[in-house]
Amino acid sequence: MNVLIIGSGAREHAIAWKLSQSEYCEKVFVAPGNAGTAKFGTTAAVDIHNFNELAKFATDFDIMMLVVGSENSLVEGIHDYFQSSEYLKHILVVGPKKAGAMLEGSKDYCKAFLQKYGIPTARYQTFTEDTFKEAASYLRDHSYPAVIKADGLAAGKGVIIAQDYEEAISVLEDMLRNKRFGSASSKVVIEEYLQGIEVSVFILTDGKDYVLLPEAKDYKRIGEGDTGLNTGGMGAVSPVPFVDDAFMQKVKDRVIAPTLRGMQEEKMDYTGFLFIGLMNVNGDPYVIEYNVRLGDPETEAILPRIKSDLFELFRALHEHKLGEFKLEIDPRTATTVFLVSGGYPEGFEKGKEISGLAQVPKDVLVFHAGTKELNGKLLNNGGRVIAVTALADTMDEALAKANAAAEAITWDDRYYRRDIGFDLRGIPA
Repeated sequence: MNVLIIGSGAREHAIAWKLSQSEYCEKVFVAPGNAGTAKFGTTAAVDIHNFNELAKFATDFDIMMLVVGSENSLVEGIHDYFQSSEYLKHILVVGPKKAGAMLEGSKDYCKAFLQKYGIPTARYQTFTEDTFKEAASYLRDHSYPAVIKADGLAAGKGVIIAQDYEEAISVLEDMLRNKRFGSASSKVVIEEYLQGIEVSVFILTDGKDYVLLPEAKDYKRIGEGDTGLNTGGMGAVSPVPFVDDAFMQKVKDRVIAPTLRGMQEEKMDYTGFLFIGLMNVNGDPYVIEYNVRLGDPETEAILPRIKSDLFELFRALHEHKLGEFKLEIDPRTATTVFLVSGGYPEGFEKGKEISGLAQVPKDVLVFHAGTKELNGKLLNNGGRVIAVTALADTMDEALAKANAAAEAITWDDRYYRRDIGFDLRGIPA
């Protein structure tokens, strides 16, 4: 069976790497892909936002499965488009339809869903430019820190934690009036700050049954010690020491079960991944956000721990046999460290030659994100450029391997955090 993966990041590279191991997967195509995905599949030079162009490619190359890595494509309705066509609806799409994708596409919709179905989350209110005065008044009486989120998709950068009123009102002005994130910040959600430690939980679901995937913890801030601006993700660790059976049972009972009930009542027709961003507050899970696809960089840490055939897992999804699927997990710890271009998440330069990949040990995985090949040279082509993942019996051993590999890969003005996992040390497993 031929598979088309939609996206160009390290997440899609990892998916292509994993699917290529399946005996049932004949050919893997990645659109638009990057320099790394080309090693595990064929790069498809198509515009992923042009569904007509994607449809033609899917027909020409006998695509039978579409795996959507990019949230934008899901929010734009790629699944709906394929399902509505007589000659495309036989294609198995891994990713929800547009109605389900709104769980990520709108923070306001997400919070209303959580509230409606009694799922633990932070208190919030939503504002627009027309209600700026009310928002300012709300912030004046708010406790700090306060979390301010752009309502729409902002590539993981649309969340600001304001430490005081002056910073909060400045962020509000920047988002609502100066359109910092374009239409994504035409509406903002202001919510209480939850004190705790984050963890990402992943399921693959058909809206009724689900398979629980390995959890992970990612690191969003650019600076060591979790300082500076938010990014798309600087690294990840899986498993997470504090996620024991008791905590996970609370997640299943208080979060996953009511989420699936809500999907059914809202008639979402959901078939795909659900990323549940949680805050562990004194042992209790609170939902920070939903993503309707796998996370990045978490994918690069969790897929290497899945021993089962990913293609067979996707097939079980579409045959509604997830309840029978037994996922086999590698008990070792996987750690991922992201190398980024200097200046990211703000301005950075592209086109710098990358070297040192030959020095990376064979048991360390390298997933490309913002890379391209030109005249036989590998160049940086984005903010987040390369993710390195190592597995070992302990987190410290895995981190030592990942950091050594990160140090070996170089280009002019590259940066990576050397403290991934720092906050998990000393937490009993």
